[in-house]
Amino acid sequence: MNIVQTVEKKHMKAEAPSFKVGDFVRVEYMIREGEEERIQPFIGQVIRFAGAGIRKTFTVRRIVQNEGVERTFPLHSPRVVNVKVERGPNRRPRRAKLYFLRGRGGKAAAL
Repeated sequence: MNIVQTVEKKHMKAEAPSFKVGDFVRVEYMIREGEEERIQPFIGQVIRFAGAGIRKTFTVRRIVQNEGVERTFPLHSPRVVNVKVERGPNRRPRRAKLYFLRGRGGKAAAL
């Protein structure tokens, strides 16, 4: 193990949440508004994983007022309080990245 991996291992979460591409998840993210902090949920479908180690990220997509909204979260960030799987996909995805969902609307936008 090299020095970078040793330093990164100290800052990684002991138990990273377990979910897959295609799952519908509820990401509870700590945000700061002035002096106050609160937890804001973001519910949507995981469309990709990227990176490795402490730099691993995942992107969640949801539809708000007929507009697609995507947000990328670092998996090991202390701001990501909790990631809970709401439900699995309707069909098992055959791709690692679900970018094709961006071009769809309505019910077709969910896997």
